[in-house]
Amino acid sequence: MQSRSVEVLAGFLGELESLTAEHARHGAQRRGDARRARKGATLRPGEDTPLWNAVVEKTRPHLRVRGAKSILARVLGVPSQRVHDYFVSGTQMPNAERLLQVLLWLAARETEGPAGKSPKPPR
Repeated sequence: MQSRSVEVLAGFLGELESLTAEHARHGAQRRGDARRARKGATLRPGEDTPLWNAVVEKTRPHLRVRGAKSILARVLGVPSQRVHDYFVSGTQMPNAERLLQVLLWLAARETEGPAGKSPKPPR
């Protein structure tokens, strides 16, 4: 069972890699004269975050189901508005731990399909 979920996660990461390359090419074309960010500056969602953009693109279809944002918010331990900020308005990004939780939630949704239930949040 665990090896199956590892295989699914590996396949999912492969898909993210191809989406990332596409976002990076598109961003590089539009970023020609942009200023370089200061070293150590906070990274914001946008053209400079192609990996995050790929995760958002992959997650959005799963959030169209009624109640999916609330379920994901419970899994992440954040308010529903934060999930909206992450995936709809694009004004914020989660920290590393929550990003890993998003990837696991997404992998579970991909394997179970639209009728499957999301895993319960850890206590």
